[in-house]
Amino acid sequence: MGVAAFAVGAVVVAGPLSRSGAAPERVVAAPTPQASPAGELTVASVGTSEKKKTKSKKKSKRDKKAAEEKASGPSKYTDKKAAAYFRSRWNDKTAKRVKDIRTTGGYLRIYTNLPENAGNSKTAITLCKRGLEYLAERGEPNPVVFVQARFGENGNPVLANILGPDDDDCRITYPKPK
Repeated sequence: MGVAAFAVGAVVVAGPLSRSGAAPERVVAAPTPQASPAGELTVASVGTSEKKKTKSKKKSKRDKKAAEEKASGPSKYTDKKAAAYFRSRWNDKTAKRVKDIRTTGGYLRIYTNLPENAGNSKTAITLCKRGLEYLAERGEPNPVVFVQARFGENGNPVLANILGPDDDDCRITYPKPK
């Protein structure tokens, strides 16, 4: 919102200055976003004194969808068979790290509450191997498993993976720096 306000202000000021020999006729300041006492962001429109609220107190469909995208718990995308398999097979500290399991595009994605710096950790590798075991029992000839960190600035980063039948150790490999 602030970027848009800045861009409008820049165009209003720079537009007249870019014409050769022309002096600015009238400069209009871009509106400044302001927080209301309730913590809602309000923005005044240029040329009017009306303020528009950008956040509703009710949870919108967009808010619910964003929560599902974070994979912080079961959702309409949860692979119920995989979740039941994991719950019935393991009841340890590692299993308690699992927040959601989804099958998307033929890939098994295991969402956890692990931090994004837990790449190739013992817990991530164990969960990856368990996902591989699940896919093997289902008869999947080309298993692909992603163990993913909790939602953060980088979304849900991958902590461990199996990228097909030629991959067998669940470890993420990083390209060597040039």
